Amino acid sequence: MRAPVLAVGDGALGFWNALIEVFPETRHQRRCWVHKTVNCLDSLPKSAQPAAKKAIQDICNAEDREHAAKAVAAFAKQYGAKFPKVVKKIRLDPRGGHTPLAPSWR
Repeated sequence: MRAPVLAVGDGALGFWNALIEVFPETRHQRRCWVHKTVNCLDSLPKSAQPAAKKAIQDICNAEDREHAAKAVAAFAKQYGAKFPKVVKKIRLDPRGGHTPLAPSWR
């Protein structure tokens, strides 16, 4: 059996430990983009949510990590001063954890 390219999940430490043991080459994404988006939007006032949702979608749907990083920087510039906790939630994991969706996964 081939290893999965990417595993996505929340919590479930047993799952992550087993995944590392059985498929060490599989990339991890600890939180799916749907949950990440909802958690971020819940931390913002209603008036800021539509624009923030669009900005988060730009990150998620970026064609590669480079474009995603640029979209994260734009998000941080727009929301960082008033909502630093939201920006912290949306930052890309430098180890490759929060990965933008590849075109074949959309």
